Amino acid sequence: MSINPTVHHTYSCNPSNIMAAISQHKYGLLFLNLINILPLSTMLSWPTFFAFIIVAFETLFILQQWRHPIFHFLLLSYFFFAIKTYFLKSKQPRPVYLVDFSCYKPPSKCKVPFSSFIHHASMIEAFDTESVEFMAKTLVSSGLSQETYLPPALHCIPPKTHHRESINEAQMVLFPVMDDLLSKTKLSPHDIDILIVNCSGFCPSPSLSSIIINKYSMKSDIKSYNLSGMGCSAGTIGVDLAQNLLKTHENKTAIVLSTEILSTGWYSGHEKPKLILNCFFRMGGAGILLSNKKQAENTSKYKLIHSLRTQRAYDDTAYYAAYREEDCRGILGVTFNKDLLQAVSETLRSHITLLGSQILPFTEQLFHVISILRKKLIDKSAEIYTPSFKTVVQHFCLPSSGKPLIRELAKELNLNGRDIEPALMTLHRFGNQSSSSWWYELGYMEGRGRVKKGDKIWVLGLGTGIKCCSLVLECLRPIVEDNKKSPWSCCIQQYPIQV
Repeated sequence: MSINPTVHHTYSCNPSNIMAAISQHKYGLLFLNLINILPLSTMLSWPTFFAFIIVAFETLFILQQWRHPIFHFLLLSYFFFAIKTYFLKSKQPRPVYLVDFSCYKPPSKCKVPFSSFIHHASMIEAFDTESVEFMAKTLVSSGLSQETYLPPALHCIPPKTHHRESINEAQMVLFPVMDDLLSKTKLSPHDIDILIVNCSGFCPSPSLSSIIINKYSMKSDIKSYNLSGMGCSAGTIGVDLAQNLLKTHENKTAIVLSTEILSTGWYSGHEKPKLILNCFFRMGGAGILLSNKKQAENTSKYKLIHSLRTQRAYDDTAYYAAYREEDCRGILGVTFNKDLLQAVSETLRSHITLLGSQILPFTEQLFHVISILRKKLIDKSAEIYTPSFKTVVQHFCLPSSGKPLIRELAKELNLNGRDIEPALMTLHRFGNQSSSSWWYELGYMEGRGRVKKGDKIWVLGLGTGIKCCSLVLECLRPIVEDNKKSPWSCCIQQYPIQV
């Protein structure tokens, strides 16, 4: 048998010419048979499939004596880029979606107007006249309304702060939030793969996550976590933890439940720094459902596009800025020291600098660096340029811990009144709800019709330690559904108001 020595000059590199050559030579049958006998299991493994294809084509080239280097170069190039694309795609974790969230609205019987609060406090023997007057003055200037809520245990005289009441409070908040979240997303408890519950000051045994699993008879292989002692930032930290878990577990759904149990944190002493907690912290809770399933892209409200965690616990000033300890009489309470705002400012400055380097446009970063160099080298009196996060973020969910902190954040971030409005209105209507406040703020923005498709929201968590955790969300669809169960549904038209 003789082979035409000029055959490699007859065919060009055009794919149609190559396939025509295959059909015209008897070796083409051998090549096609190689393709036909490829097992299904091999085809399902793309690296193996690519390897088989290159071997098949190289065999064809040898049999047909296509010795021109261009054939081998094109084939190897195709193989290299196909394998590279496959592995790059396989290493990228699926996006994490925030499918929906739910916020708890306490019953009207739990409302605590200022007059009721002061009257009850004056009837409690643990408080002296000076303590009652201090709390009254703090309430008036707090930025809270007459409509905030305290749990039933704290409406008693004296307040009931024992373990059983704290368990009742946890169930009172977490069960309705869980029910509403499952109802909104049309999921059953068995559809949940990851459960994270955070509560800073109350850590029972069995844990709060176990209480939820027991109540809803969730599946045996659910991954559950219980976060405590993380302060007001625990809500955002819980979402960050869920995101990291979803990056390593495909096709999973996670729920994060955030609350603070007030009956166990009530302070019945005389030290003024510890009495502040009684005046600001109020009842609330939130549930967030996240998923990395492909179909979640079509149903989710938001996509989690960035997260960042930093802390300053290594610094004593920040570590002791808000500290839980016993007073001189052995009564447990949280002390808010005078260095709190300074510690918060320093923590935020380093956190914002790091976040800005990751999400801000190059021009904003360049202006900031130039202003620093100018101040150091040319003009000591020159102001340092504050980068505008509003170039990439349209909405802000800030810690609603109090008016002074919100104003300080506005100063640090160069925000206007509209930007900090959700935080101030949430503080006014519901008080400081610790780790769940941010979701009430997001609910406020949705209720006002401000969140549009494509908008980005910066959720800034801040807690004792001091810890910072930022989440950047992108709205995936118009927020138009009727949400009658939202805590804002009956009062959103009254806001904004001057505080």
